[in-house]
Amino acid sequence: MKNKILELRKNKELTQETLAKKCNVTRQTINAIENDRYDPTLALAFKIADVLDTTVDDLFKQ
Repeated sequence: MKNKILELRKNKELTQETLAKKCNVTRQTINAIENDRYDPTLALAFKIADVLDTTVDDLFKQ
């Protein structure tokens, strides 16, 4: 499953570290999700979507 986290994060001028802190995860977790090496839990997906002002459906695409 592809995601638009990197694109949306950069549009908001957030670093991986900043996004990670806002979602209570490590920077490495955000990096792994952005690079399609880790699928986040549903709860984390909702947190990321909230921070990036989008929906989970728009955040992830098949």
